[in-house]
Amino acid sequence: MVRDNFDEKKAEAIAKALTAPNHVATTSRLSRLRRELRKLNAPEKIISATLDEKTTCASNKIQKERREQRENEGIDLPDHFSLESVKERLDFYDVSNTPDVQALADVMIMLCVCPAEIKDLRISNGGVTGYAKNRDQQNNSQIFRSLKRDEERAKLLLTWIQDAISSGQLRDPGVPGVKWFNTFLKKDRFLPETGKPFLPRYLCKLGAVFAVISNGAKNLSEAMTIASQALRHSPDNHASPAQNYTIVNYRKKGQLHDQATVFKLFNEN
Repeated sequence: MVRDNFDEKKAEAIAKALTAPNHVATTSRLSRLRRELRKLNAPEKIISATLDEKTTCASNKIQKERREQRENEGIDLPDHFSLESVKERLDFYDVSNTPDVQALADVMIMLCVCPAEIKDLRISNGGVTGYAKNRDQQNNSQIFRSLKRDEERAKLLLTWIQDAISSGQLRDPGVPGVKWFNTFLKKDRFLPETGKPFLPRYLCKLGAVFAVISNGAKNLSEAMTIASQALRHSPDNHASPAQNYTIVNYRKKGQLHDQATVFKLFNEN
């Protein structure tokens, strides 16, 4: 668009071509397009031409409804992915062996990563780089924070997984369209007693909650800070996106599901 000096009509056509099956995904794609155009110093009239107010309003409405639903329906976690179970496995993994898919899932929870981040993430001197979130700031180091507070152990486990992916011993979960990782998480043995499935997108959400608990947050503000650091959200984003990732029906291993406590990072205000 910038190279060929597109006019507003061509920019609008490009924006329409990026339409996704739902309004939320479409808005996300168009937002990224505008970020990339700004990086290339595109004229503001071209950037504005990619705006779709109707889609944006529809997306905001959908996301508001989803937030309200999540407030009432937190994530149910099976014993297999309780904090105690994940920490125990992370403590006893032998990095001289080849990691399996279970180890991959546990490390993703530990570091609150999405599949696309697992190969590029780096931990060094209390900082984390290589995260996919906030693409325009991905070279900025952010504070290391996870349920595994030992940075060296976390780094060792991450490198263990990355080396296995690079050597082909473990498949890359970040390849677009892969189904095997989703299938693994949706196996019947991971379904909680409630009958609700355990979904792949829950991994980073559990990781954020587990990080807050493991780091002993004393109040709401501290909990929000820890969750944002674990998720590597930009500290400049004052919308506090962490609250959308941390609504979990939390319970200890062995507790009944009707004894779970809703864990969410915001109060009645």
